[in-house]
Amino acid sequence: MAWDYTDKVKEYYRHPKNVGEVEAPDAVGEVGSIVCGDALRLTLKVDPETKIITDAKFQTFGCGSAIASSSALTEMILGKSLDDAAQVTNQQIADFLGGLPPEKMHCSVMGMDALEAAIADYRGEEHKHTDEDEGKIVCHCFGITDKYIERAIRDNKLTSVEDVTNYTKAGGGCGSCHDEIESILFRVRSEQAKEAKEHGETPRKKKRMSTLQKIKLIEETIDQEIRPALQQDGGDLDLIDVEGNEVIVAFRGFCSGCVASHLTLEGIQMKLREVVLPDLVVVEDRDEQL
Repeated sequence: MAWDYTDKVKEYYRHPKNVGEVEAPDAVGEVGSIVCGDALRLTLKVDPETKIITDAKFQTFGCGSAIASSSALTEMILGKSLDDAAQVTNQQIADFLGGLPPEKMHCSVMGMDALEAAIADYRGEEHKHTDEDEGKIVCHCFGITDKYIERAIRDNKLTSVEDVTNYTKAGGGCGSCHDEIESILFRVRSEQAKEAKEHGETPRKKKRMSTLQKIKLIEETIDQEIRPALQQDGGDLDLIDVEGNEVIVAFRGFCSGCVASHLTLEGIQMKLREVVLPDLVVVEDRDEQL
């Protein structure tokens, strides 16, 4: 597959800056695993009085995006205080490069993780991902835990299994963990909705729309945001009818008769409520199953 890389990504991959290791580093951050295909070692030199990062170098085992992201990270944090550097996010790394293909966002996440680990190392603190590393393994292909997936969902507002794979690699191997990832997505989004309600936050009201406009938006959302993820796993979905606020669908392919179809249905309902109307109810028409 040919990735759509920006010129800046190509530049930082072909001519990476700050490659290597800082001599007698004050901080070291190591994340990833060569077994999983990506690994990054970040070393820093820090002024003991000002806490300014005076030197930063990286060594990485990974793809062009991993090299570009790591190189960009070192450029972004040089001259910053540790406190300011700690505010750098994976999205800012991607933005610095003019964007990354969605499938390569996990490379920017790896950079952020390495920076957090290095800062924790300098301060003599436990890297906050320790609990996530000790969580339940969900993706055995890449050794990704449920806690790590949950954090990625919360930090990056992820809404689909495909998003989770792009940001964490979880689910990018054999695919057997997709149902569990779907379950985590549903739980986290439900918790976020509850938290928002407890803090008095209310969803933005959707514009009043005609029945035809509603059906069209439902169809577009299914075609653009739901169907591609299902087809990736050999499944599919047909919109059978819309009766008031009830959306009737039928699963196709591998989704038809799947024991975890109820979780998939909940995820579809969540997405349609987010995009179309907050009171939509999605039901499965089993008479239409093939």
